[in-house]
Amino acid sequence: MSENTSQVAMVTGAARGIGAAVAARLLADGMAVALLDNDASELEPTAKRLSNKGTVHHVVTDVRDPDAVAAAVESTKQTLGDPTVLVNDAGYIRDNLFHKMTLQDWDEVMNVHLRAAFITTQAVQPFMAAAGTGRIVNISSVAALGNRGQSNYSAAKAGIQGFTRTLAVELGRFGITANAIAPGFVDTAMTRATAARMRMEFDDLVATASTQIPLGRVGQPEDIAGVASFLAGPDSAYVTGQVIYATGGPTV
Repeated sequence: MSENTSQVAMVTGAARGIGAAVAARLLADGMAVALLDNDASELEPTAKRLSNKGTVHHVVTDVRDPDAVAAAVESTKQTLGDPTVLVNDAGYIRDNLFHKMTLQDWDEVMNVHLRAAFITTQAVQPFMAAAGTGRIVNISSVAALGNRGQSNYSAAKAGIQGFTRTLAVELGRFGITANAIAPGFVDTAMTRATAARMRMEFDDLVATASTQIPLGRVGQPEDIAGVASFLAGPDSAYVTGQVIYATGGPTV
């Protein structure tokens, strides 16, 4: 039996892409998983599909809203038990060159990434502290190092890294670890939207990117899910405050 059988995890942005892959992997690891996303049309079929893999609870949630998050956490507690694993994956892009970017596009991206991670972590942390153990995994991005047309997204993902390190410093005394994963090019709906912004066929963008990646391929959501599994599991008990770049090669 898995060491994770009694654990309850919450995954935001779980309707598709990396979030759905992480949820599937944590279910395979033996955890019960609550799926949070604001898109009911995507979340419900994903929850139905994943229910064949383990114990799933799904809540349509706007993770920018403290009341909505509190309700989702309470629903998870009542249905699955106290959550002690949190994966913050909710993501959103509004790409544009800096001089064309609107304040609304800046604020919305910051809110989905940074504000939401703060709200969800603050809502779940008391359960971790009470249990004397917890795992926080935040999804950052290689874009935290800077990326053309993504000043808002890059700043938000860099903020996630600073947030993660500070959580590790402050919450370690409660037995809670906090780490971040910074993916490179991963085949998701978000990267397909980036291709559209660049007016490129997605397959052409993949082919170009693959030539620049030492492993010779772009990432898949399951590649990131494997790292999340490690950081959420017992083997990472002495790993905290780290940012793992999952990019298929060295990252400067």
